[in-house]
Amino acid sequence: MRYVSTRGQSPSVGFVDAILAGLAPDGGLYVPEAWPSFTQAEIAAFAGRPYAEVAAAVLGKFVDGEIAADLLAEMCAEAYASFTHPAVVPLTQLAPGGFMAELHHGPSLAFKDVAMQLLARLSDHVLGLQKRTQTILCATSGDTGGAAVEAFRGRANTRIVAMFPDGRISEVQRRFMTTAAEDNVRCVAVAGTFDDCQAILKDALSDQSLKQSIGLSAVNSINFARIVAQSVYYFTTGVALGAPHREVAFCVPSGNFGDGFAGYVAKRMGLPIARIIIATNSNDILARAFEEGRYVRGGVAATQSPAMDIQSASNFERLYFEAVRRDGLETGRAFKAFAETGVIDIPPQALATMRETFTGTAVGEGDTSRTIVATLNETGQMIDPHTAVAVAAFNRARGVTEPVIILSTAHAAKFPEAVHAATGETPATPRKALHLAGKAERYDRLPADADVIKTYVRAFAEG
Repeated sequence: MRYVSTRGQSPSVGFVDAILAGLAPDGGLYVPEAWPSFTQAEIAAFAGRPYAEVAAAVLGKFVDGEIAADLLAEMCAEAYASFTHPAVVPLTQLAPGGFMAELHHGPSLAFKDVAMQLLARLSDHVLGLQKRTQTILCATSGDTGGAAVEAFRGRANTRIVAMFPDGRISEVQRRFMTTAAEDNVRCVAVAGTFDDCQAILKDALSDQSLKQSIGLSAVNSINFARIVAQSVYYFTTGVALGAPHREVAFCVPSGNFGDGFAGYVAKRMGLPIARIIIATNSNDILARAFEEGRYVRGGVAATQSPAMDIQSASNFERLYFEAVRRDGLETGRAFKAFAETGVIDIPPQALATMRETFTGTAVGEGDTSRTIVATLNETGQMIDPHTAVAVAAFNRARGVTEPVIILSTAHAAKFPEAVHAATGETPATPRKALHLAGKAERYDRLPADADVIKTYVRAFAEG
């Protein structure tokens, strides 16, 4: 299995090199040269199997022997042993035809744990074999950073710097990063938005001198291993509701589009997905792209669902590449122009291809709060604002006859202020988060300046 850049100007690489690099040298994102697939019988056989076994089977298609099967299975077992629910991603029915996939039972109470716990083990194993170290620069809109710090803290072969937009994430999200005391962790509050953090990350990863001197990489969803690991719960939840013998649909709260694209990966591998509803908050660049055919960057609005406060969704480039029939030159042209102008007019045929799977729905702040209240009153389930955006989008869906799996991406306790403001009740804090409030925080405040951040990261890595 080889991996190619969405921009077509970098040589193909193997799985290990793709996950260690993160971003391709030409600025593109890695995707498989050809999509692997499962037969219907293989997918049906996932029913009732432990989550870690399904993960090993899915990952195995992409690793393609670069990591021994028994080692991969062991890493999957270790990664998901850190979750507090034996099913790892359990399903709860919310409404007729609507089911919630609880993705928040990992160490940092967010869906990012599902991929990050595995990615940390994969990369640390490979680095150890190669007698190398690595510096990870992470841009987070809230949950990626906490999951990454939790997964990589104390690891012998990896240093991690987590950037987050100062004042634009919840206190609990921040504390999952800033209370880590291990020497291999640094946190930076950036005076800007998540899009500023993401632009700094891409600038740093495009700096070949910096990349080579400190072994710089990324664990954001630009890293393809993250996408593959997230595609696993599409299989486990889909099979639980009757796939592959019937089609299923998904409703995904989305910012950077990694979770949404993971569903596309599962569909390409053979899971019969009829539709993926991409639910956004008022930062609706993805919803507008699927509905109007224009991918247009706007100003970033601060909302009660901060992990989706994004106006530049990195993984949309992967979908665009597939929709323009894997034309790397066209993809490179479009996204270089987007960096300058903030606009891509999606070609009609490409838009039609996207719409075969995706629809978009934007949900405002009022609807988000009302959905939190209604869900609590009608089901007894206390949901966070990101999950509420998806539930609201599900409630608006028309013409969907398949069972819909709503991805619940974070625990309500990560957003106690927003949940209390909506319901008058404060969500109970899980045991794993109780200790955060009493711990000292450690982070630096820096401007949204790529050169300043790169100097900081180099000094930490070399020190």
